Amino acid sequence: MGWIKVVGIGPGNLKDMTIRAREALQECDIVIGYITYIKLVKPLIEGKEILSSGMRKEILRCQDALKPALEGKKVCIISSGDAGIYGMAGLMYEVAAKVGVNVDIEVIPGVSAFSSAASILGAPIMHDFAVISLSDHLTPLNLIEERIEYASKGDFVIALYNPKSKERPDNIIKAQKIMIKYKKGETPVGIVKDASREKQSVVITTLNDMLNHDIDMTTVIIIGNEKTYVEKDRMITPRGYIL
Repeated sequence: MGWIKVVGIGPGNLKDMTIRAREALQECDIVIGYITYIKLVKPLIEGKEILSSGMRKEILRCQDALKPALEGKKVCIISSGDAGIYGMAGLMYEVAAKVGVNVDIEVIPGVSAFSSAASILGAPIMHDFAVISLSDHLTPLNLIEERIEYASKGDFVIALYNPKSKERPDNIIKAQKIMIKYKKGETPVGIVKDASREKQSVVITTLNDMLNHDIDMTTVIIIGNEKTYVEKDRMITPRGYIL
């Protein structure tokens, strides 16, 4: 019997991939994914049938997974990080329901980019936090701004995905303006590019100064809460234990 497994491959380094994800890739007949993600797992999928495609082809990838699975083949459709966090998991379920087919779908979780970035920075997400994407490709900008407003007002640690691109260079500026209404300018901010990948870079700065650093689509930004501090080049958000 065929199946579809939506696999979170982690942030990029094969050492950060879960055992379940590796097993799924070993067991499958076909691997489907975004070109960049296929390259990241290339050493693990030699000999497999591979279907790769570019950006904004997510629906096509899910559609491509259905037919072979219904024919009895085992299909892995991959996402970076965790497939259920800004990944392909929900869409795969939606596409299958839309077509009205009965196929076995399983989601294999992975290490998310924000948890990887947090570990690189130290321990900035030890208390309540919010993860917000600044991409307005699928979400209206006014709704994104509202979410940043409430998360900042509630003093959540905030992790920002997709903070800046050539198409939308100003969303990160708008985000900073909102956050600085509620958070101090000295609030620690961690900027991690290409977390867990070969070109990884790390900066710890402040909310006031964050825009003076290189930020792009591969960057995760973590903004602390009022208790977050920096100790020996590590961001730490206390959980509240009494020492």
